[in-house]
Amino acid sequence: MIVPFDIIILIFLVITALISLRVRDLLGATMILGVYSFLICLLWAEMGAVDVAFTEAAVGAGVSTVFMIATIYHTRRHSSD
Repeated sequence: MIVPFDIIILIFLVITALISLRVRDLLGATMILGVYSFLICLLWAEMGAVDVAFTEAAVGAGVSTVFMIATIYHTRRHSSD
């Protein structure tokens, strides 16, 4: 484990999580959550769990982001409040 690399990834994870909660645009929040999933994938790979990292990359950053974007295009994109 490379501790400084872990700390940098964890800081970026917290930042992306907070940004995704504050964004009013649903498409922007979906993209930020895709970045969050990619960062989690990097963290899993760095810890040696390559199978979990591959699954997170395929499902978390790939398929679920595409599904959320497809759902957003069928609904309103901005929040109403």
